[in-house]
Parts: sequence; C-alpha cells; structure tokens
Amino acid sequence: MNSSVETQAVITVARLMALSARTAPKGKGVDAITIAVVTGDELRELAGSMNAFGEENDLAFFIRDAKNVRESDACVLIGSDVGSVVGINCGGCGFVTCAAMLEAQKETLKRDTPFKGYNCVVRMADLGIAVGSAAKTASIHNVDNRIMYTAGVGAIRLGWMPGCGVAYGIPLKASGKNIFFDRTR
Repeated sequence: MNSSVETQAVITVARLMALSARTAPKGKGVDAITIAVVTGDELRELAGSMNAFGEENDLAFFIRDAKNVRESDACVLIGSDVGSVVGINCGGCGFVTCAAMLEAQKETLKRDTPFKGYNCVVRMADLGIAVGSAAKTASIHNVDNRIMYTAGVGAIRLGWMPGCGVAYGIPLKASGKNIFFDRTR
C-alpha cells in the first residue's frame, strides 16, 4: 500500500495532467474538452461501473481494467463535447457539412452505446492530443499510467462527463511494480 506522501504526489501529478490536457492545442483554438480527477471512493465507483459494463456485455477486458482502476491512486478523465464542431465542413466525419453531421447525430444520441456520436473528427483529434499530453505529464513525473477507453465508458455511464460523447481515463499508481504492465487478458 502506498504511503500518504506517495498518494498525495500522485494527486498533484493528476492535477498537472489536467493542466496539460486543458492547455493542449485545440482546433481553431476552441476548447471542447471536459476534465475530471477522481480519487478514493470515486475510483471504486468508477471501477464498479466498468465491471458492470464488462459483465453485461461479456467483455473481460473491462473487468480487467476495472481491477486496475480500483487499485489506482487517482484517475484523470478526459472527454470531448459531442455537440462541438469546428465548423469548416471538412467531411472528415463522413458528412458534407457540420450541420448535416449534427442533424444525423440527434438519432445516434438516443442509442445505448458506450460512446455517442457522430463526432467531429477535429474534436476527436483534439481529444487524442489532450489525452497524450496528460499521459506525457504522468510519464515525466514517473507515475505509472495507462490510457483506458474502458474508464471513459464507465465515467460516461455514471454521468460524470456531461455532454461528452467520447471519454478516456488515465488511472495512475505509484508503487514498486507497475500494476498496468503484467495484465491478463
């Protein structure tokens, strides 16, 4: 078990990761990212949501990842606003215009799927850059971490990422052995 000093250091790094995600470059300079840091009992609640999704859908890797989240010191959640578009009609989402994508999106938001979409491809790139920037910050500070889409699914199911269509979680741990390394499938 980690000492209080190590756990507090991880929480400090989680906050720095949130800063890295917030200040990461965004398309047209518009920020459509939601960030949360969870610790303590919230980690167990997040793990429970992930575990339940894995059991409901026969997805063992959700259950495996839930164990990692439960054993973590903190988890940084980063999501993208489902209704945000850059407004350049690039077609990357598969629609000719942003307006057409947003109109088609109305039906998909009603589906019971882990992530909601359609999503602006530029906003998804923004999300990836933010997640990568946050993980880089954890690495710089020697905090073991793993990017998990499963944690994002769990957070969205709990309602912790309001307005987000897609989210990722980055659980963090300070210990003598990286808990995210030797994992069974």
